[in-house]
Amino acid sequence: MPGLIRGVARTAVVAGTATAVSNRVSRRQAGRWQEQEQQQYQQQQQYQQPPPQQYAPPPPPAPAEDDMIAKLEQLGALHDKGILTDEEFAAQKAKILGG
Repeated sequence: MPGLIRGVARTAVVAGTATAVSNRVSRRQAGRWQEQEQQQYQQQQQYQQPPPQQYAPPPPPAPAEDDMIAKLEQLGALHDKGILTDEEFAAQKAKILGG
C-alpha cells in the first residue's frame, strides 16, 4: 500500500507542477498578446485621418448701420458746403434710409 500512496502522491505533485507551469505560460502568452494588440492599436491611431474639422460659418458682415451713418455724414457735409440743395439732400437721405 505504501507504494500506491507514493505513486498517487507523485502523480499529484507532477499534475500540480504541470498546472502551475501551464498557468504561467498562459499568463505570459496572454501578456504578449496584449502588448501586440496595444502596439497595433497605437499604430492604427497614428495612421488614422484626423477627424474632419467642423465648418464654422463666416463672421457676419459689418453692420449696415455703420455704413449708413458714414454715408449720412458725407451727405450732410455736402449739404453744409452747399453742393447739394435741400431737395437733393432730402432725396439722397431717403434713399440711404431706405424710405
